Amino acid sequence: MPTPATAATTAVPPAREAAPAGLGEHAGKHPGEPDLMDPELLADPFGGYGRLREQGPIVRGRRPDGAPVWLVTRHDDVRELLRDQRFVTSPASVPGRTAERTGCAGAPEPASVVPGRPPLPGSLPDTDPPAHTRLRRPAERAFSAHRLQALRPRVERIADQLLDALPGYADGGTVDLVEHYAYPLSIGVLGELVGLPEADRGLWRGWSAEHAAGRADAATEALAGRLRELAARRRAEPADDLVSALLRPDEAVGGAVGGPVGRAEDGPCGGVPGDGRITDEEVAGLVLALVAAGHAPTADLIGNGAAALLTHPGERARLDADPALWPRAVEELVRWCGPVQLTGLRWAAEDLTFRDTRIRRGEAVQLVLVAANFDPRRHPHPERLDLTREPVGPGEQQVGFGHGIHSCPGAGLARQEAEVALAALLRRHPGLSLAVAPGQLERVPLPEGWRLRRLPVRLERVG
Repeated sequence: MPTPATAATTAVPPAREAAPAGLGEHAGKHPGEPDLMDPELLADPFGGYGRLREQGPIVRGRRPDGAPVWLVTRHDDVRELLRDQRFVTSPASVPGRTAERTGCAGAPEPASVVPGRPPLPGSLPDTDPPAHTRLRRPAERAFSAHRLQALRPRVERIADQLLDALPGYADGGTVDLVEHYAYPLSIGVLGELVGLPEADRGLWRGWSAEHAAGRADAATEALAGRLRELAARRRAEPADDLVSALLRPDEAVGGAVGGPVGRAEDGPCGGVPGDGRITDEEVAGLVLALVAAGHAPTADLIGNGAAALLTHPGERARLDADPALWPRAVEELVRWCGPVQLTGLRWAAEDLTFRDTRIRRGEAVQLVLVAANFDPRRHPHPERLDLTREPVGPGEQQVGFGHGIHSCPGAGLARQEAEVALAALLRRHPGLSLAVAPGQLERVPLPEGWRLRRLPVRLERVG
């Protein structure tokens, strides 16, 4: 069977020239170490990271800016390090460092800052305990099994509406599932979940596009302003949405349950109130972080999963024969063609030894999820897409949603969206087929993710 690399290839970008000025003092100084922007690695991360995995449990490499990084590639090592609290997700949490941009020791360091305005707090991926613990609990409860069960009919309705409209986008009998199904479904579900008014959904979609392009500062401030206004309204008039769930006093950490909820100006250090409650500013930052982490990856999972099923008719037939397989099928699709290939950076908070490798305090580590998910030590015949695959040993059969305290709080929603979207698509269009050869599917060449640029399909088989 074809692997993801052969099922969906990408145009190989030109070879890198000497690193431009400004990329960091380490650029170009490690010619013998793997470069995350290497064209061959971008074209075939499954094979490339697989070879690194077999070189050793930890390999020294270079980040896109040329700086050195330790790459951890084996499944059990990745899971262990994701739980290891000696590694932190914010460089400001390394002893001896401060968050210069916030002026607050131990505070997160958001990636996007609007000039002239303090950075938004509330980004879980860039926050370490104890701030992370205070924010994580309301986020987890906002994505509880009960809330997801209640949301499912709305997800199904959005999928049905998009499928009703899909034939209208056909051009010569071909429709792009990425543009006209996967991405609008993901952003529509998140809009429903957050409770953003319909009039603001255009702003939401614009922010998503700007964020994906790496130029979201102005759009971030505009959307954050809407979210702060929404948080203020939801304090007085709660509704069945994510913002209300984040603000509920009985789902906050710190302070007496049912006590007053602090506002951004009430507390020290970037707006943390004295009673530990979540602030309007943190609600805006947390919602934006959750959407940034969940929108594009979930849409990419839907697109990648559709391509995988269309190129594996035997596995698709299993689902047709036994729809009860869908939850297990989604787990296998996350493992086999999951959208997230690398975690965010982690930093060693102290000098330590991991798998006989000495890692100094402040050095960067990156976990290669795509290598872990294809590790034959954990997954027999990992190159094979097997929708009946069961976990080998304890835990999930994949690490695509992370593990430990920084695992994706919206993983349940992503699973639900993928299952609903793919099942509805194949049920409504049983004759669905690729409009191009599998080898002509083009990916966006990203070191951190597996993203199809387009997924052209015919809604019904021709001939």
